[in-house]
Amino acid sequence: MSGTSTADERLQVLEAITDTALGHLGPDKVIATILARVREVLKVDTATVLRHDPDARLLQAIAASGIEEEVFQDVRIAVGAGFAGRVAAERRPVILDHVDETTVVNSLLRERGLRTMLGVPMVSGDDLIGVLHVGSVTQREFPEADVELLRLVATRLALAVQLEVSVTDRAAASALQRGLLPGRLPTVTGMQFSARYVPGTEPGVGGDWYDLFSLPGDRLGIVMGDVAGHGLNAAVIMGRLRSALRAYALESDDPAEVLSKLDQKVQHFEPGALATVVYGLVPASRDSVAISLSGHLPPILAVPGLPSVFVDVPVDPPIGVSGPPRRSTVVDLPPGAVLAFYTDGLVERRDHLIDVGLRRLAGVVTPDQPGVVCARVMAALVGSTPAQDDIALLVARREQD
Repeated sequence: MSGTSTADERLQVLEAITDTALGHLGPDKVIATILARVREVLKVDTATVLRHDPDARLLQAIAASGIEEEVFQDVRIAVGAGFAGRVAAERRPVILDHVDETTVVNSLLRERGLRTMLGVPMVSGDDLIGVLHVGSVTQREFPEADVELLRLVATRLALAVQLEVSVTDRAAASALQRGLLPGRLPTVTGMQFSARYVPGTEPGVGGDWYDLFSLPGDRLGIVMGDVAGHGLNAAVIMGRLRSALRAYALESDDPAEVLSKLDQKVQHFEPGALATVVYGLVPASRDSVAISLSGHLPPILAVPGLPSVFVDVPVDPPIGVSGPPRRSTVVDLPPGAVLAFYTDGLVERRDHLIDVGLRRLAGVVTPDQPGVVCARVMAALVGSTPAQDDIALLVARREQD
């Protein structure tokens, strides 16, 4: 049997495994099964997948067969360093005919007794997903057919790794978001509340959040925010901003100062992060609310007997953007008045301008019970259409005297 026909048979076997028999398995099981099959087909002793972290420029071992300690010990290799790092940096197959401290930086490969190795990059489009490498404890050659076979496997594994990352990140982001949003709105004398949160379907959970918290002196903090981006990273940043804002709210009774400190924190510790935030502080009298806007859409105020209006508050730069000193504005909150805070996912749609959504929102916010207002808003602006972006809505009402 010729080498070419053998390679063709191997391709057919791996095609069948990756496309059909593994379809019912989760991404992690798919990767483990493929690695075991690669060892069998190529007659090698080890097979390892290292995932690329583009921010840290590192490769991290996430799956291995025949050298599982790479995963157990959380092996990480810098891009450009050693064997796997070289494969990642050059984005081409690399064959090693000797394994020692001059060719590999991972001592586990030497301790395993490997003498020959083949590594290929795992890519998707222009993105480096990771590195796949195999090793043999006996001296051997890797013909072109083996190289092409491993490149095919790397393509399949790149898809599996991307899927695993996507599924894991979405689950983690959803859990984080659920854990940080108030499970039950606080009971506050003189105020009533209702809220809705709907995660977006495209491209996944983002960084929208709302918060309500009591402060010393029977004061009340109200927050609505939206971190730029989606996925786990946006949710993590959202959690950090939420915690930091709460801490700063204990230090100052000026919403503008609170958001200024939050901005300083973000620019120092989260460079490149961007968020819009509105923070309102309600005094013990409940007759007003001091509001500061950082790039966020203004709340809607509905007062009995008057048309609903967007509160007249100046908009300062988003959190993460330098600018002039931030400002606070005190807005009267008469008995029975309603304030509606929201994120742009509620009013933005692909098929119409945001002004259309804002006018529609203003038309349905009335000085009624918060639960009634929330239901009316969601029916009018969401209806039966799944939300494309995250939607957060918080309605606060001052009780009648």
